[in-house]
Amino acid sequence: MRDAGRVLPRNDPRQYDDLADEWWRPDGVFAMLHWLARARAALVPPATRPGALLVDLGCGAGLLAPHLAGKGYRHVGVDLTRSALAHAAAHGVTAVNGDATAVPLVDGCADVVAAGELLEHVPDWRAAVAEACRLLRPGGLLVLDTLNDTALARLVAVRVAERLPTVPRGIHDPRLFVDDRELVAECARHGVDLRVRGVRPGVPGLLRWLLRQATGAPTPPAQAPRIVPTGSRAVLYQGHGVRGG
Repeated sequence: MRDAGRVLPRNDPRQYDDLADEWWRPDGVFAMLHWLARARAALVPPATRPGALLVDLGCGAGLLAPHLAGKGYRHVGVDLTRSALAHAAAHGVTAVNGDATAVPLVDGCADVVAAGELLEHVPDWRAAVAEACRLLRPGGLLVLDTLNDTALARLVAVRVAERLPTVPRGIHDPRLFVDDRELVAECARHGVDLRVRGVRPGVPGLLRWLLRQATGAPTPPAQAPRIVPTGSRAVLYQGHGVRGG
């Protein structure tokens, strides 16, 4: 990714300022984040008490917000990128400028913590996991998705994906990908029993979407690719777990 004539390092947060106008384009460079947000929100049940709080770590432009409508949560989004937070606020998210490894919120405040496509962008993912678990009240739910630390994930998410016109170059640093077994163990250390499963875009929907991309035809929201479970966690995986206590 280039910024004012310079080549930015992989995973540099300044990329998101350069791409600020792309967040809410359903067929733009963040298209897959829209698909993943819908799948992540499907793991979140309706709130069980008045004033329930959902903390969205690495919220970006608030893509989770439309899929939480009517579930009864106050949606607080935490992100480093102010340009993304401005979009999130415009979509009803209470925006907090902060680091996922040092969140300026009190212990046990959240009924749900979401960490979607975050951990593979954090230099210290263990610190981000510790913060996510700290924020959860006993019985609170953690939902997340991330890229696995495997050769196949590096091939698919970097070497192959970055050849596609819809994927920004350098958006991922494969050295930061997160081993699923290590993530489960780290969550357990902080009292969360995380269950993980592999996910991927459904093939028919993805092929139709790619064809529309090639022809320049827009994709109706109802026909956007769906994220579906798969038997392998080797590339992309999704997790959910409840904090004990």
